[in-house]
Amino acid sequence: MSVKLAIVYYSTYGTNHEMAEVAAEAARAAGAEVRLLRVKETAPAEVVAGQAAWKAQAERMASIPVATPQDMEWANAYLFSAPTRFGVMASQMRAFIDTLGGIWAQGSLSNKPMSAMSSAQNTHGGQEATILSMYTTVFHWGGIVVAPGFTDQSIFKSGGNPYGFSHTQGQPLTDDNKAAIAHQTRRLVDVAAKLAIG
Repeated sequence: MSVKLAIVYYSTYGTNHEMAEVAAEAARAAGAEVRLLRVKETAPAEVVAGQAAWKAQAERMASIPVATPQDMEWANAYLFSAPTRFGVMASQMRAFIDTLGGIWAQGSLSNKPMSAMSSAQNTHGGQEATILSMYTTVFHWGGIVVAPGFTDQSIFKSGGNPYGFSHTQGQPLTDDNKAAIAHQTRRLVDVAAKLAIG
């Protein structure tokens, strides 16, 4: 069975969108079938339209499909990426997760590997706590957390977060950052492939 990876992200200004695109490229190169998916915007349209950068990013993502519970059933591995809001995932990502109760109750989310990434406005803005909050959800699903750990030099070069890649919003993704995202993604695909065979 091939790896079917759903990369599910939320992005206000583009950071997590770019991170998800890097991950998608790495996953495809590793042989996975990938669905790059954004979660639905829950902020009022007039609020989004009132901020030029937010509106521009929404327009950039307009062609990317919105994630559904059916995508989650299709996938046998997940990579989530969302900015932090006061130390937990953005409410848009939480709202999507809260739509998954039906398929969770059927066991459709269990025994699948998952990894997570995040960003914040500043270096110590709750990035690690946000990733851990996503993993807490996976524990309830009966999923399998696949963190990057310190399994590659790229982790050290990009800031040393063993829980998942995290980034400071507004700073460009460097080659070291992209290498860390790619390593985390390949690790997830590799684990998913082993589980699929087993």
